Amino acid sequence: MTKTLFLGIIGVGGVGNAFLEQLGRLPTPPKLILLARSSQTLLAPSPGYSPAIPIASWDKATENESLVKCGALTPAEMVDYLGRAPGPTIVVDNTSDLGLAEAYPLFLRKGISIVTPNKKGFSQNLGLWDDIFAAATEGNALVYYQGTVGGTLPVLSTLRDLIATGDEVIRIEAVLSGTLSQLLGTYMPGSGTSTESWSSLVARAREAGETEPDPRDDLDGLDFARKLTIIARIIGLRVTGVDEILVESLIPVELRSLPSSSEGVEQFMNQLAQFDSRMYEAKEAAQKQDKVLRYVGSIDVPTRTIKVGLHQVVKNSRIAGLVGTKFVSMYTKRYKETPLVLEGGGGGGEITASGLIADLLKVMERLG
Repeated sequence: MTKTLFLGIIGVGGVGNAFLEQLGRLPTPPKLILLARSSQTLLAPSPGYSPAIPIASWDKATENESLVKCGALTPAEMVDYLGRAPGPTIVVDNTSDLGLAEAYPLFLRKGISIVTPNKKGFSQNLGLWDDIFAAATEGNALVYYQGTVGGTLPVLSTLRDLIATGDEVIRIEAVLSGTLSQLLGTYMPGSGTSTESWSSLVARAREAGETEPDPRDDLDGLDFARKLTIIARIIGLRVTGVDEILVESLIPVELRSLPSSSEGVEQFMNQLAQFDSRMYEAKEAAQKQDKVLRYVGSIDVPTRTIKVGLHQVVKNSRIAGLVGTKFVSMYTKRYKETPLVLEGGGGGGEITASGLIADLLKVMERLG
């Protein structure tokens, strides 16, 4: 007999919305018993945990008098509620919240499995990384985080399979920021030319919703560095955190002290044009070498060197042709001369959500 599975969802932004929509199309989804937004939480009433929150009409569920409505819960309160459900429970964390990620061991030790694209828990200090997997073992729970790197591209699972079958990773080259891939591919296309200034391009991309609301979150390279940290740990490098990675920020030094407030964002956007000449000089230098600029990360295992930054790449290379696309090239003992390559669209709410659904289905299969 198939077990009844219970589900909690934390975060209903762009990814969370898309996830709920796709979840509703599953033939037999888990029973949704917790739906947490920034300031409000919906719960199925305990101890019976019934009725469940209707997935198809979750956005109107606050009008359902049978459900429990309350303010934001702490991670410990969520663990207490989910841990008492009458069956295997899964929590999907759609946020990028560090505090929640630091509480993953609490969930896992209570037997609550986790599916998430939240990079914070897997790229912070090694103590948290170790504690997450120790807690999963202790609680007989599962943790799936494929979506932290590459969206739907099977980067982490491919690396795990290579290592499990006795291969050894030597070097990785990657383009893991879809936003910077789009910006640089437009600013300096592999074929043809562009005369648009860097600041104008960033402003236009922000207006179109192609960057984070604060474009500095794309331009500082830290999100990319978090992904490299996770990859490095998967392949056996005990990287302490992002601070061990050489990161070249595309934010001018003079603008790095601006506040993170909405006013700071506007100040940054208004002042960025003053530094267009620097990007243009980098562009000219690449053109003289018949190359283009791309934002590339690399991991060299023998030297334990991990870095991400602006690179000149030859025009006929695969990386040069990328515009908004993610790319991972894996050189291993088996793939020495011709690397194993993963390439494709890996970002955006719909794509990220589909990767989460795929991970959820894997967890459901193992728990059911």
